[in-house]
Parts: sequence; structure tokens; C-alpha cells
Amino acid sequence: MPLLLRLIQEFKEFSHLINKFNMRRTLIIISLFLFSFVKYSNAQVLFEDYFTPERLRIDLVFAGNNEYQKIFLEELHAEKEWAGSKKNLIDTFGYGENLIEVYSYEGNNLIYSKGFCSLFEEWRDTPESKEVEMAFTNSLWIPFPKEKVKVVISERNFEDEKFAKIFSFNVDPDDKSIKRDIENDFTVTSILNNGASENKVDIVFVAEGYTRDEMAKFRSDAARFAGYLFEIEPYKSRKSDFNIWAVESISVDSGTDYPQQGIWKNTIAGSNFYTFKTDRYLTAPDHKKVVQLVTNAPCDAIYVIVNVNKYGGGGIYNYYGLSMSEGKYAAEVFVHEFGHSFAGLGDEYYNSDVAYQDMYNLKTEPWEPNLTTLVQFELKWKKFVSDLTPVPTPNDIKYKGLIGVFEGGGYSCKGIYRPFIDCRMKTNTAEGFCPVCVDAINRMIDYYCK
Repeated sequence: MPLLLRLIQEFKEFSHLINKFNMRRTLIIISLFLFSFVKYSNAQVLFEDYFTPERLRIDLVFAGNNEYQKIFLEELHAEKEWAGSKKNLIDTFGYGENLIEVYSYEGNNLIYSKGFCSLFEEWRDTPESKEVEMAFTNSLWIPFPKEKVKVVISERNFEDEKFAKIFSFNVDPDDKSIKRDIENDFTVTSILNNGASENKVDIVFVAEGYTRDEMAKFRSDAARFAGYLFEIEPYKSRKSDFNIWAVESISVDSGTDYPQQGIWKNTIAGSNFYTFKTDRYLTAPDHKKVVQLVTNAPCDAIYVIVNVNKYGGGGIYNYYGLSMSEGKYAAEVFVHEFGHSFAGLGDEYYNSDVAYQDMYNLKTEPWEPNLTTLVQFELKWKKFVSDLTPVPTPNDIKYKGLIGVFEGGGYSCKGIYRPFIDCRMKTNTAEGFCPVCVDAINRMIDYYCK
């Protein structure tokens, strides 16, 4: 039932009560009605009121430099299945450097939203962005609308961490230019199936740098990666909340690009090391290439397995995760990068080679759930810190195993704090995720499943 009809029905019930009570009680009834209005206006919308079972892919181009960005609409593409939650359609986390919002064209009601990050936004924090303008592809999914809608893209301001609109456009579902062609016929293999996609987290593993003759290896690698995930908490306890799929996307060449070594391969997702001139940063710069590979798969989270054993990877929130298929730390790198791409966790290390400069504003609170500048620590894990634990907490072994506020994180040794001495988001040798990260991951799983 649409929002207005629900409100009218409830107001009729209130009016019936008003006739029976005195003025004082009438004021109470009116207050309850106003509360109900606020409750409904901020509640999650009913999926069936606004959307079909399909999903709509929005292909965008982000362009600019370190001082400004512009967004351009490239095209729209209808895909077969919306795999996300049909109950939780409004973002409740506030994560990400950008935000997509969908409003009903008639009534201007917010009917869908989701935070996200991008490789372009990361590039804007590199020295190169001060010298040249560049453009990056970025594709987003929304449920396919039944009626005309307005789409708004916003960016987070560095100065105050608030979102500001930078681009908007209308989508008419009857527009004949919305593409419906089949972009690939790659086999989609089920590795784990626990039920209907709308009540599960659907992870899609994508093959990158695997030739046709290496598909058996990819299937084995994908099953091994699934095993890595469910060996660590909280995923181990939440295994029944996941479906896992593998897209057998075939590359001409085996491996990936090593620009720093002059090695170039013809691969399906176009991945490469040496992203932003950082040797171990492995990414697939053309985001549209990646999302086109999962057109036929139910998808909440994409993880690209690259057929190499050189150490490297990357993870970007609601974008993709990606890492090497083999190597000493294949499991640790995978769950670390998936922590970024799925749960929005921040890096807790501060002494590694990275390309970013002044990525965090120490005068504001970072959005990542496992980092704080103490500006608004009450919004983070303050409730988990014992009154006996000093804040900030010394980086001393005697505090190992305790939730505290340890200085060093987010690529900075000063001014940014993390919750634990060590965690999977800090090192590959940590025992696992800290309790704060476990809590954040569980909340994200709940968002998709409950």
C-alpha cells in the first residue's frame, strides 16, 4: 500500500478516537499521528510499490582532478534479477565517499539509496590528480523502477563529511533506449546456495586472467576462496546467510598486466598491478568491464580472483574486491579486501607504501566503522571500551585482546585511531578480525538478510 494511503487509513482510525476523548487526549492523539507520519516517512519503502524484480545498471563516467569532479551518464542497461534485499532499500550506514539516491518522480519520496566508493575517488587523493584531469567508468545498480524516477548522485565533502549533490537525471522505465542485449554467455556456477537471493548475501567470484583451458582451475580457486571466508568469524557463524557464485569469464591470456615490468596481457577484466604507481596495488581500472561480467548472476558483492601468485589486491566499498589467486597470504588478503568492499572497513595500518596524500580530515569523524579521530567517538565503538581502559590506549602488549583506542590507522601514525592492537584490517598475521570489525560485518550481513 502506498505511503499516502497508509497515512489516510491511520488518520481515520485516529479521528474515530478523537471523537471519543477530550481535548487533552485529542492533542495526544494528534501527536501520535505526527509521530506515525515521521515513522512512515523514514521507514523502508515497500519494494512492490516501486520496483519490478529486475535490476537496472547505470553506467556513469566520473571525471575531474583533485579539486573538482563531474559525472556523465553513459547508458542504462536492464538486467535480469535484483538480488538485494527487498525490505532494506534505504541506506542506514552512511558509509562511502559517494551516495546514490532514487526518488519517486511523483511525490519525490526517497525509495532507494546506497553509499559507495570508487577508484576515481581514490585517484583524487594521489599526487597525479594535481597535475592532470582523468576519467573513470563507474557502474551502479538499482532495482528496476515501475514508474519514472529521479536519480541523484552526491559526494562527501572533505571539510564536514556531509553529502552534497553533484549530479542528477531522470529514468523512464519505458525508455526504449534502455539496453536489454545479452552482454555475455559465460557459465555461472553455484558454489553455495542457501536460499532465495533477496534474503542472502550473494557473492560473485569473477575469473580474471584465466584462459578457457584454465576454467577447472578457476572453479577450484573459487571454491577455495569460499572456504577461506567461512574459516574466519563472523562469516564462519553466518555461512547460512550467503550464496556464492562463480562466473567463468574467459580471458585470451593467462595472468595480468605488470606495467612496471613492461608485461601486458589480454584479459577479460583488464586488471593490472602498479595502480597509482604502487607496485602491489592490483585493480581493474575499468569498472564497467567488471560489472558486465556479472550480468547473468545474482549479485550483492563482486570479488575478482586474478590468476597470479604475486602479492597484491584491492578492495573498494560497494565497488569490488580483487586479489591474487595463490600465494602465502592468499586467504588473508582476500578476507581483508572483502572487508573493504563488502563491510566498508578501513585500513588500520599506517606504515605501508600507499599513494594517497592527506586522505582523512582529522577535524571530522571518518565514516569507516573501525576508524576514529575521536571527534565523534560516541558514534563509533565507545560503548565497547571498558571504563578501566585509557583513551587513547597505549600501543602496549598488555592491552592485547582489549578493545581500546590505539593511535595509528588509515595510513597515518598520528591522529587516527583503531580499536585493537592487531586485526585482519591491519596485518596478515593477526588472528582474525577484532570485535569491532566483527560487529560491523554482522550488521552488514543483517542489512542484506533481515
